[in-house]
Amino acid sequence: MIHTSYWRPRVYPYLKDVAPTQIDRLQDLTAASTLNREKIREIGRDGIVDWRKRIPSTRLTLRQFEYGDIEFWRKLANVTNATNSITLDDFKTSMVDIVGYKTDDDGTFLGSVWYPKFRVAGWGLNIGDPQASIERTFDLIGEDENLLEYNNKYFIYKRFDASGGSPEEFSVTDPVPSADPDNSGQYLFRVLRVNISDNSTDELTYTTDTPTGDEYAFSAPSTLTVPTSAGDVIKVYYSASSYISGQEVFTNNDIDAGVLLAEAASIYLYQASNNYVYKLQSIGVDVTFDRTDYYEIGNREVIQRGVREKTVRITLGRILEAYTIEEVLRGVDSTFGRISTREYRDDLILRIKLYGNYLKNTFNIGYRFADLSPTDLGHGVPLNDYSTRNVTLQGEDCTISIDDTVIDA
Repeated sequence: MIHTSYWRPRVYPYLKDVAPTQIDRLQDLTAASTLNREKIREIGRDGIVDWRKRIPSTRLTLRQFEYGDIEFWRKLANVTNATNSITLDDFKTSMVDIVGYKTDDDGTFLGSVWYPKFRVAGWGLNIGDPQASIERTFDLIGEDENLLEYNNKYFIYKRFDASGGSPEEFSVTDPVPSADPDNSGQYLFRVLRVNISDNSTDELTYTTDTPTGDEYAFSAPSTLTVPTSAGDVIKVYYSASSYISGQEVFTNNDIDAGVLLAEAASIYLYQASNNYVYKLQSIGVDVTFDRTDYYEIGNREVIQRGVREKTVRITLGRILEAYTIEEVLRGVDSTFGRISTREYRDDLILRIKLYGNYLKNTFNIGYRFADLSPTDLGHGVPLNDYSTRNVTLQGEDCTISIDDTVIDA
């Protein structure tokens, strides 16, 4: 059996020259695949003629403890480690491979599960109560799930710097690729060429001839041939019967926090001044992308990716004591005297600032939401209990940053 202690997750960014990494503090990963198959029948026959096999669809849901690090956000957005701030637009065309490396209780490596070219369909941030662990959730969509086993059990990624050649040869070793069982004569799942001058990424097509343009050739056991320019980066993906010498799939991260708690958060609602939100009992952030992933006739792959619309919904739950939030929504001070929902503003800013501990002396990561408008209000008056108040804000803007000056902007 495979215990989750030995299911080791990694993420491989698709675009640009962005290094893969393990996924830390992951609490749960679920996958749901729909094969999209349709029975073909005909008049005069009792039974199925055939099956129409459409392109599958697969959805991944990941739940991760918030630990104050922006690394996983960078990988999902396909941006480098030098990037300190990420916006929702960074997820429009980004893609990742999610790979789980599986070992049984006896220490025997069994294989890899590979989810290729997955896109972010939404994400969330949740602080359930004043003593809760802060959690992130991610919703990813794609087409395929691949189970790699036996001689193909290890998913391998290699990166090469090109010196420029027409074409140029690279030695793909340690380990050498195993043959792809689904494609006779082929060994590599994918070859990408990243042009460093403009950060564009091209997926190359396999050829048995001398490669030109956006093509590559591979001669077993290890010779890859690609047309390159000086400064290009070549990214190669394949399977093998062993892993890379001297490297581990997953190493324990004992440096970052195990989890950030609700007591390490500061929430501010801003209109004319930066108002700290008191008596807050919960906050939930739900970001969704209305994606435009298009196919074309004659091709089974997605050819165009983008986002039609972004939606940010934030729900604040609190014990009702004063109407500070409502005063901010209205844009007035505490002496105004009347707060009408018809007059609520639509240019609000919410800041979530997370620190290393309850002392809040070390800023770790922050989330800034601008141009928010209130959309729903809830007022609870339970018997023999304290009155509660819920406010839902909606917008289309979010910045994630480890630079507190960006969050405070």
